[in-house]
Order: sequence, then structure tokens, then C-alpha cells
Amino acid sequence: MRPKPTVTVLAGPTAVGKGTVSTYIRDHYPQVWLSVSATTRAPRPGEVDGVHYFFVSDAEFDDMIERHDLLEWAVVHNLNRYGTPRHKVEEALAAGRSVLLEIDLQGARSVRQTMPDAQFVFLAPPSWEEMVHRLVGRGTETPEQQQRRLETAKLELAAQPEFDHTVVNDTVERAAAELVALMGLPRASHR
Repeated sequence: MRPKPTVTVLAGPTAVGKGTVSTYIRDHYPQVWLSVSATTRAPRPGEVDGVHYFFVSDAEFDDMIERHDLLEWAVVHNLNRYGTPRHKVEEALAAGRSVLLEIDLQGARSVRQTMPDAQFVFLAPPSWEEMVHRLVGRGTETPEQQQRRLETAKLELAAQPEFDHTVVNDTVERAAAELVALMGLPRASHR
């Protein structure tokens, strides 16, 4: 008997590796449907529209809010907006797929209000030092942006008790396997 499809929310501090773990799950666990968020920020090198994010203008994002097309949305780092397209999540659940939402803390809190039966998983770094190393090492932000993200991360780490489970991202493969197990799904063979 197949498990009932569920929604699992993955959140955690900036630079903890939410995107890396989610990408690994998308590539290695085809039974999980990974929600693709809409964002007003510009793509980073290598990001593909519709795969990593739906990159939209501010006006397009405003239209999505007005039409209630977003399950949740938030302003992140006082810069850009991110949101989860509602109809895509509903379609995946209707098709019998378990859904993984990789979102920020604000978004997780919004989903808790609209989908209280969802499972909430906090992705934690192995240490503060490792998180700082990851943020600086990816080289995608200016020193000022890095500092702003680290200040935000301190607040985000304090939210860990709000979550049902915590997964430590010490290695991507192990963290992904633990998350999929928490979703109640069997381990898939690697593609």
C-alpha cells in the first residue's frame, strides 16, 4: 500500500544548503515532487527558469498575489519576494505525489497557518562556522549582503523549536536520505 501523499516543508537558515539538499532529492528521489518557487530576484549563474525558480517581475508577482495564486509568499532579506504557486502543489497531491516545499522561515510559518497537517522539517548546519564558510564560499553575494544574511541566520536558527523535526546537513546525501525517510517514503534507486 502506498503512503498517502503529504506536504513536507523544509526550512532553515540562509546558506544551510536547503537548495542543495532539495536538488539532490529532485535528482535521486523521483517519488518526491519538489515545488518550484516564484521569485523576483535575478537568476544566479547556472539557475534555469522553471527548474530552480520561476523568475518573475515585480508586476507579475503582484498579479500572483492578487489572484491568490500563491500558497505563501514573503519578502526575504528585505530585498526580493519568493512564493509557492498554489495550483502546482494541489496538482501534485491530486496526482498522488508527496510534495516537498523548500522555503524560508516566513513561508514555513504561513504554510503552518494554511496547511496545519503538513510536516515541518528544520535543516540545521553542523555548526555556525560551517554555515559562514558555505555562505562566503559560494561567492554569490557582496560582503554587505553576506553580513545581512548572517544577521538573518541568527534569527532563523532561533526558530528551530517551531519545527516537528531537525535534520543536520553534515552531508547532502545523508541529510536528503533522512528527510525522505521522514516523509515516509522508501529509498529510491539512484538514477
